[in-house]
Amino acid sequence: MPFSLQKTADTRVNVLYNMLRIAAIILILSVSASTITATGADENPLEDVKFEPGAFIFDHIGDAYDWHLFDIGGKHYSVPLPVILYTREKGLNIFMSHKFEHGYASYRGFRIITDGPEKGKIRVVREDGTIDPDAAKPLDLSITKNVTGMFFAALLMMAIFLTVGRSYRRNPMSPPRGVQSLFEPLILFVVNDLVKPAIGEKKYVRFLPYLLTLFFFIWINNMLGLIPIFPMGANVTGNISVAAGLAVTSFLVINLSGNRLYWQHIFNTPHVPLLLKLPIPIMPVIEIVGMLTKPFVLMIRLFANITAGHIITMGFFTLIFIFGEVSPAFGYGGSVLSVGFGIFITFLELLVALIQAYVFTLLTALFIGMAVDDGH
Repeated sequence: MPFSLQKTADTRVNVLYNMLRIAAIILILSVSASTITATGADENPLEDVKFEPGAFIFDHIGDAYDWHLFDIGGKHYSVPLPVILYTREKGLNIFMSHKFEHGYASYRGFRIITDGPEKGKIRVVREDGTIDPDAAKPLDLSITKNVTGMFFAALLMMAIFLTVGRSYRRNPMSPPRGVQSLFEPLILFVVNDLVKPAIGEKKYVRFLPYLLTLFFFIWINNMLGLIPIFPMGANVTGNISVAAGLAVTSFLVINLSGNRLYWQHIFNTPHVPLLLKLPIPIMPVIEIVGMLTKPFVLMIRLFANITAGHIITMGFFTLIFIFGEVSPAFGYGGSVLSVGFGIFITFLELLVALIQAYVFTLLTALFIGMAVDDGH
């Protein structure tokens, strides 16, 4: 029997369409946050530079204004992405990122910084190509690598859930087939093992669109980040701005859904001595700090775990080049060791991708359940 969020197929389809609406909101918030900064400019193909493991790792896990594919014969091959900049003096400027020539040329008075603390950011430059320190920083709304990865994940989610919803509408009582059979157990798991126990039988249904969207958005982006093939491979959830966008969205859902008892426990905690609330509001301060800590913890947990996995995986692959600089024999031996450990970590990352989506969704559901609880 197909899973049932309610007793009718129409309700199931409505929930799926609501998931798509919530996905659009998350996408807008995440895009707005993640386009503030971009790092990871390519090296100059004309320079014979020594291999730097740190720069290699962070260039691959960081954001960028183009999507680097591969190097052949000392030349970089990348997919250019739209650069969207606005300044009061220059107005709105829209062009493709290949105009910067991997950061070694300026265009329309803008240039990508290739070194220093602002590496990877776009700044206003003078006619001679040097940075203008007196010019205001441009408003950067560019479609970067991570933003492109989010767009691809959103389109993939729409294709999946529109297909699943259409199948349920056409054959509401038929056994699941194809894509349905893959996603039905996951949806059942989120509904019955995460959301319903955390929020309660009476109130969980109205939060399902958001929580299901949250789970699949994180999980699908985590999985796509492990596939190093364009348009996959972007470190979306490992970007702290994206993680912050998801955490802020959960924070708003939690607190906007809070009932009277939730806010009473924050500002006037019951069964607490009056001395802890007046004249110095110790308990309200503690409760407010706890309320603000929740989204911070969600953000750091997701960002740190996903980024750490990518760093470890890329760290093993850098051993190939490090050993190769010693001697060819060490390079061949190190490559076998590195690839073996890399495959092991990649399989481990498949598990981590699901666990992080599970933990983020579970904690959000628990916090929502605390906010809407009617007490005893």
